[in-house]
Amino acid sequence: MERRRFLAASGLAGIVGVLPEQNAGSRLGHREVAQLRLRSSRLRRLDDVLGGADTRHIYRTELDGTVRLMRHASYSEATGRLLLSVVSELAQQAGWAAFDAGDQREATTLYRRAYEAAREAGDRALEGNSLAFLAYQQVSSTASGVATAMESCRTAGSDVPPTVRGLLHERRAWAHARAGEAKETEAALAQAEEALSGGFDHPGPEWASWVDGRELQIMKGRCWAELRRPLRAVPELETALADFDDAQARDKALYLSWLAHAYLDAGEVEQSAKVIGRAIDLSAGVGSVRPRQRIQTFLTRLHPHRSLEPVADVLHRAG
Repeated sequence: MERRRFLAASGLAGIVGVLPEQNAGSRLGHREVAQLRLRSSRLRRLDDVLGGADTRHIYRTELDGTVRLMRHASYSEATGRLLLSVVSELAQQAGWAAFDAGDQREATTLYRRAYEAAREAGDRALEGNSLAFLAYQQVSSTASGVATAMESCRTAGSDVPPTVRGLLHERRAWAHARAGEAKETEAALAQAEEALSGGFDHPGPEWASWVDGRELQIMKGRCWAELRRPLRAVPELETALADFDDAQARDKALYLSWLAHAYLDAGEVEQSAKVIGRAIDLSAGVGSVRPRQRIQTFLTRLHPHRSLEPVADVLHRAG
């Protein structure tokens, strides 16, 4: 298939940009694809310590440059499919950063481009992950993401690597939890656990390498906190966060917000205030709208208990 047909089918032909390490008009092969994947992997690690407001333009620039490289370089059909997989990964990462920064329209556009590129590449794992990103975005708004999350698992199928299956079932569990579906949540978490059990001997794609036992434990805690099951949520979150690096401030602040909700649901008001205070400290200066949104939602719940000194203190610190 001629390279322009790849881009037209993926909906990415209009994106422009410059990738400084490559020369326009060059012949691309497996070596160049490997270099692009390495670049993508290195850039993805920025998300561990920075928020989307800090990274969105970096990821978008890399996406634009890679697509422009495809427009002006020559390559075989097989290499074209590999390049489209790279484009899908980059579009997902750029979409995630836009979502984290609060630009939901751009996030949706990028996730859909990621899906189209993955479909044209024949990469079912990335197809499923693109849909999972969309589902996660939907449940973060007022929409239900259950149908999209279920479709993400069906699209990927059972032959994708264990970390990918675990990730998709985790996100399906979260969609069910947000919809208040406890039975379906537990079933999805069980499928994620089954996928990950013994699966780390079979490494999957780098973009899913962060999915491990602790990540599953955190998702379990988040789901049970969302379903107002504090006796199940608190132990999972406390254990998982015990040695969680403060350098990953955005994620830790978010996870602590669910722990604070669980403590409040359990009637442990002062402990919940202590936990949200830690989240407030961690979220200061983070380039992400999500921790602030979560914290403000929680402080509204905490306000009726303002006569307690720890609560009054944290409300004062929050301004």
